[in-house]
Amino acid sequence: MISLKLSNGIEIPQIGFGTFEIPDDTAAEAVKTALEAGYRHIDTAAIYRNENGVGKGIKESGIPRNEIFLTSKLWNDDQGYDTALKAFDESLKKLGTDYLDLYLIHWPKAKNKESWKALEKLYKDGRVKSIGVSNFKEHHLDDLLTEAEIIPMINQVELHPQFPQKEIRKYCMEKGIIVEAWASLMQGQIFDKKIVIQIAEKHGKTVSQVGIRWAVQNGIVTIPKSTHIQRIKENLNVFDFELDQDDMLKMEELNKGIRIGRDPDKIDF
Repeated sequence: MISLKLSNGIEIPQIGFGTFEIPDDTAAEAVKTALEAGYRHIDTAAIYRNENGVGKGIKESGIPRNEIFLTSKLWNDDQGYDTALKAFDESLKKLGTDYLDLYLIHWPKAKNKESWKALEKLYKDGRVKSIGVSNFKEHHLDDLLTEAEIIPMINQVELHPQFPQKEIRKYCMEKGIIVEAWASLMQGQIFDKKIVIQIAEKHGKTVSQVGIRWAVQNGIVTIPKSTHIQRIKENLNVFDFELDQDDMLKMEELNKGIRIGRDPDKIDF
């Protein structure tokens, strides 16, 4: 497994296992399957309501906790200094662990700065190894950095061939922030893209493997999700081939600048 180094020296496996929309009662088996397949990076969030299952899966896998990079996220309703600290404690309890490898502010909201101060405290206290944000645009980061002592180490955003987010990637690179992609397979829409199907056939790979390989070659952390054993294994098996220059140029044709998920400036949960 290839890892990327965060600004504080911590390494994050470039391919993680996403758990968005995996119910709590099936999350344990999915996470255990992923860990058995070789994943060492698990991504969840308080709003996914599956932290209990994720924690159970990690425990039942028998893999030492210190070999797993575990991420969770602070939900919007819990933003604020004291409420963020409380929410972090609740996530740890559900996950059955005494620390996180990464904790993110899930969406930009009015209390970003207060929440970030709480994350900075958790980091300084050694209760989380790295901290970051999710769905932050440049102006959200600019505002946060006016008071932040620590620059976010990760920005997890919607990112895929149809919406490659070149501007935020450039911004984050200049700030030393690693970009992590959610919906890297376009929430399933990538399977209908003729260009990707042709590239997959050329390499004898699946469409999802091509999509994940595209992210890897762009230096992006990606967290594909599946509950199917074969797909879970396939999504990790992307290091025995490489997209050539022609492939990458063809993938560029998918760039329509169109989101599949919500615009962070227009969210209302």
